[in-house]
Parts: sequence; structure tokens; C-alpha cells
Amino acid sequence: MSGYHEKGVYFVDTNRKITFWNNHAERITGFSASEVLHKHCFDNILNHVDNSGTRLCIDGCPLHGTIEDGSPCEASVYLHHKDGHRVSVMARTFPLHDEGRLIGAIELFSNDKLPTELLKDMEELKVLARTDQLTGLANRRYTESLLSGKLRVLEEFKTSFTVAMVDIDHFKVVNDTFGHDTGDIVIQMTTKSLVNAVRVEDIVGRWGGEEFLVVFSAVGIEQLELITERLRMLVEASSIQREGANIQVTVSIGSVAVESPTSMDKIIHLVDQLMYQSKQKGRNCFTLGAL
Repeated sequence: MSGYHEKGVYFVDTNRKITFWNNHAERITGFSASEVLHKHCFDNILNHVDNSGTRLCIDGCPLHGTIEDGSPCEASVYLHHKDGHRVSVMARTFPLHDEGRLIGAIELFSNDKLPTELLKDMEELKVLARTDQLTGLANRRYTESLLSGKLRVLEEFKTSFTVAMVDIDHFKVVNDTFGHDTGDIVIQMTTKSLVNAVRVEDIVGRWGGEEFLVVFSAVGIEQLELITERLRMLVEASSIQREGANIQVTVSIGSVAVESPTSMDKIIHLVDQLMYQSKQKGRNCFTLGAL
């Protein structure tokens, strides 16, 4: 992310539980991501005070104000460093929405910036909030949001689409044999193969771990087999060289043509079932279905 080498950034949910913590936040505060993630920002971490020494976590927290009223906030504060001393920062907080619903807030520690630069920052933060950091794909939350949009279009305009659950076969063996760094590279390689198999208007999201969810626009049952085979074939045909070994992986896929209104839960349940059927059939294959 360009422009974030000088700013600490963290995200919280509506309960002020920290869900993202960037490298510069660690440099400013001394707290690593592993020390703060999934903890509340008021859990003896930053403990902001203002010029009068008022403890803002108790009375006047900018993040709390943003979550309460959905408005951005700006304050000159002194945060508590892990080593005990206070650090002067300009804290700016912004609401974080998903399809109009408030899901949390963002805090930036930064020097004063021009309004145009702040707008640029916010656009970059929005991308960051919906992107998987390893692959650059849509993350699970954003993929769910896009899938919800497809369901609304189907209900209103009767426009069918296809969903595929893709899981890398024997991925644990790759990690155990070559290490997690190589495992990450294999996930990135698989990502590129999947992205190159689809059209611009299609969506590839990282669902979690070695699982991906692919959403195809305006694809019916007649095209489903062709598209799913292309996904499988391109991954199988990909490889990397590590430690003198040629590393190849395959994928098991469950694909569903969604042709009538349904729920996201039913779609995910079915593609997951179909994907596991592919595992049971010997892996490196696909199983089709329809809703």
C-alpha cells in the first residue's frame, strides 16, 4: 500500500475489538499485531490521553464516538507506548461500512494532512478492508457481500450465475514438506491460475486457508462443466521449483448453477458438499449441482 510507510492504521469492530494492525502501528506503539489483535482497544493498550490528561478510553474516545454516531473524528492525543512513555499523535477515526451497515471504525495515527490526501487515504483503506493481504483477492467478507449482490440481481432480473468452491488438495503436505513460506507461494500461484481462468466480470475470492470461492456472472448449467474444468486444468498445469523439487498441486471443486432465488447459506452449503464429494472421488476433479 503506497503512502502507509508513515501512518499507523488499525481497524476495530463495533465492540472496539481490534481486527487489523499494520506494521507502522507496531513501530509507533511498540505493540506487535499478535499482542493486540482480537483485543479491545481499551484493554490497557493505547490508553489515549488528551492535553489535560483526560483518559479518553473512559471519557471521549474518538473511535467510540465514530462508532456511536457514524461520523469521522479527529483529535490530538498522547498514546501509551509499550515501553511506558507517551507518544504524541494526531488520531483520525472514520466509520467502516459494508453495504450501508456500520461494521466498525478505522483509526489512523498521522501528521496533519491536506483534505485531498485524506480522501486518498480513505479510498486506499476501503480497498485494504476488503482485500486478502496474501493474494490480493477479495477477502471472505467482501466476497460474501458480492455474492449477496448477485442474489439480489437474480431475484429482480432472473439473471442466473454460477458459484464454485475450490480447495487445494493435500495442501498440508506442501506446508509440512516445504514450509509455510512455500505454502504461501503455492496459494499465490493457485490464485493467479484461477484469476487467469475467469473473465473480468467474474469474481475470485479467498474464502479461507486454501479455499477459494469463484462467482461467475450470467453462466447457466450448460456452461458450468466447461468453466469448472478450465479452473481444474489450469491449476494442475501450474508448478514452481523449490529445493530442487517441482511442486504441483491440484484442486477439488464443487460448482453450482444458481438459477432460482435462494439463500447464500444454501449456496455455500451445497458447493461445500459438492467439493467434498470431489475429494471422496479421488481429488483433482469437480462435482456439479444446481439450485
